[in-house]
Amino acid sequence: MINDADIIVIGSGAGGLANALCLVRAGKKVIVLEQHYVPGGWCQSFYVDGHRFSPGVHYIGAMDIGQDGSRILEGLGIANDLTFFRQNAKGYDHCQVGKERFDMPANLNRLIENMQQRFPAERRNIKRYLQLVNLAQQELHVVADLETFTDFLTAPYRMRHLGKHALFSTQRVIDRYLDDPLLKAFLNMQCGNHGLPPNKAGFALHAAVMGHYFNGGFYPAGGGGGLVKAFTRAIKQHGGEVLTQARVSKILVRHENGKPQTYGVQLDDGRQILAPTVVSNADPGKTYQLIDNEFLSPKLLKRLQRTTYSVASLNMFLVIDGDLRQLGLDSGNIWYAAHSNLNEVYRQLLEDDPLATDEFPGMFISSPSLKDPTSYDGRYHSLETVTFIPYARFSAFEKSITGQRPEAYNQLKKQLAEKVLRTLEGRIPGIRDAIVKWELGTPLTNSYYVEGTLGNCYGTEKVLGQMGPFAFQPKTQVGGLYLCGSSTLSHGVMGATNSGINTAAQILGVRRPLDLLTNDPSQELRVYPAEHPESWPEWVVKKAAVKSRRVSEGVRE
Repeated sequence: MINDADIIVIGSGAGGLANALCLVRAGKKVIVLEQHYVPGGWCQSFYVDGHRFSPGVHYIGAMDIGQDGSRILEGLGIANDLTFFRQNAKGYDHCQVGKERFDMPANLNRLIENMQQRFPAERRNIKRYLQLVNLAQQELHVVADLETFTDFLTAPYRMRHLGKHALFSTQRVIDRYLDDPLLKAFLNMQCGNHGLPPNKAGFALHAAVMGHYFNGGFYPAGGGGGLVKAFTRAIKQHGGEVLTQARVSKILVRHENGKPQTYGVQLDDGRQILAPTVVSNADPGKTYQLIDNEFLSPKLLKRLQRTTYSVASLNMFLVIDGDLRQLGLDSGNIWYAAHSNLNEVYRQLLEDDPLATDEFPGMFISSPSLKDPTSYDGRYHSLETVTFIPYARFSAFEKSITGQRPEAYNQLKKQLAEKVLRTLEGRIPGIRDAIVKWELGTPLTNSYYVEGTLGNCYGTEKVLGQMGPFAFQPKTQVGGLYLCGSSTLSHGVMGATNSGINTAAQILGVRRPLDLLTNDPSQELRVYPAEHPESWPEWVVKKAAVKSRRVSEGVRE
């Protein structure tokens, strides 16, 4: 048998692309297979009347000089092909709880000071709690650095803050330190980045998310598509292939010496691509559906039945004719909750009938064109909203064909869209009059384009029993089959990227995943402040000017 590749990667999300890049740089022949007509998974970008949107990339942390995110992109050799814009340093996240607002600044000490000024009665405990969050998220990195026997012996002490609280929920830990419900709501608003309410989210999970953004939020020029282009360009330069419209219908497995062993994949068109190693960037539910049950143990099959998946989302993409800054927006995101009981907000979003009330009790709002100046054409802004919604509301339509959905589905979309618009208008008065175009994506839209089980956003649900040692591990019980992506190491753009690196290390037999990153002084990530055009380089100014001229001349991209 002649193999077509050394390794096949199923799915071109951040995890799959990072995995493929590490493997091709190590000299492996790699083919990436993507079922959609563009690569990227949740990182893909698409256009509405020439205006770019990135449904799964809203902001990324740790991208400044010397920070973890920028070092990873530099170590992968793609930093020179990327530019990031730093969101409003005074408020990269604007937290709105009812009529109250707090702006999350891009600096831990400044965050502590601003919180203490807003809530002076809890001054001492604010500092204690946020310092605990910081220590806990730093200690998560200790795991990756464990090498020697001494490292393992000293790990309990080096991870003492994390270890003391790791088995408790975010709600339980924050309740130990703080009393004010509004204060706790502000500090927990970023729960939307993992999709769990404070009473279900493990403290370690939420600390990792908060810590990721302690130095602010960053947005890639070109949106998520900018990241995808950098990854795919590098993969191809090293001899790898990225094939689109290549849906995998089956992972080929056979028994070798009494054990299941993968030997390739079969595509929807019947074509087989052979390789001794297959990496799936799909979630476990989708991955194991591609394998005959005879090759899966009863224990794994039971585990798959018990596995729960993260929230499904309702996403609206809007084109705005007008100046969003005059309506009070900037490059910072808006996290909205109707009241301070976030556990109840999540319950209402995920359990109640979404048509029972006039507005959604929670919503995320951001403008790609304010975060990425290269995408603004001088007239039309882009705006995105995200809220969570029960997938069960759409399950009756899941077997229908995209583009041929029944009228009941279309009517449901119209009703939900009107509710989104009412909620948006309540947060940004006057916005409805400036809308010239909108499109609504449902959980079925997510399933169609990204192939997530039950339309999920973050892979498996990040409850304690499905994280860390209890998560799906990269190496599977099927020989030659590996997993990466949001259901393994972590979720989000950088979490998935790290998962791809981690899985590549296991395939290559490299002890420390970070050893796959090179120290190349020529690689340097470019970062500019979105709020200060006077500091933008000439090429950014020229690109914006070209877009503006095209709009004035009536030319659409």
